Amino acid sequence: MRIRPIAAMASLAFALTLTACGAADNPPATPSDKQGAEASTATAAPAAETTSQPPAATTEPSTSGPLALGTTHTWEDTENGIRGTSAVLSYQQGIKSVGSAAEHSGTPGYVWAALELKVCSVKGLFAATTTPWTLSYADGARVEPSSGTWADFPKPQFPIETKLTPGKCVRGKVVYPVPGNSRPQTVVYAPDGFDVPVEWAVPTK
Repeated sequence: MRIRPIAAMASLAFALTLTACGAADNPPATPSDKQGAEASTATAAPAAETTSQPPAATTEPSTSGPLALGTTHTWEDTENGIRGTSAVLSYQQGIKSVGSAAEHSGTPGYVWAALELKVCSVKGLFAATTTPWTLSYADGARVEPSSGTWADFPKPQFPIETKLTPGKCVRGKVVYPVPGNSRPQTVVYAPDGFDVPVEWAVPTK
C-alpha cells in the first residue's frame, strides 16, 4: 500500500485508521463496570489482512508543525485506488461517567477525555478504525483509546471499525483515560503505511 498526503484543508473533519478492505472480525471484549453501572460492549479492532510485502508510505512531515483542530488531512493510496480525508474536530477533558477512569486505568488522578473525529472516503472502499489515534504528552507519554465503554460516554461514539464507500463519512467521539493534571500536546494519527505520523495540536485549555 502506498499512501501519500495531498493537502490540509480547514474544515470539520477527521479520520481514523485506514486499512485496505478485507479486515477480519474479532469477538467483542466487555469491560467490567466497577461502579455497578451497565457497561456496553467494547470490541477489539480487527487485524488488517496482511500481504507479502510491507506497505510503502510516502507521508511527509508537515513543514508548519501540527495541524489545528478542525483541519482536514487528505491522503491517497495509489496502489489500492483509494483516497480519503481525516480530521480531529475537538478535544474535551474531564468527561463525567459512572465508570471511573482512575479505576479503569489503574492510575489515581486519571479522568476521561474525548476526541471528536471524522473520516470520509473520496474514492474507493476502505475501513476506518480508532486504533491509530493516540494522545501525545510533553514527557513522551502516549495514551491509547479506552479499552472499554460505558453507556453514558459521549455520543455519538466513533465505531471501533467501519467500512466507508465513496462519498460516505463516519463521525463520532473516542474516549481516553488521561492524567487529570495535564493535557496532551498533540493528537497523533499513525496508521500502517505512514512513515511520518500526522499530528493535530491540542489547545492548552
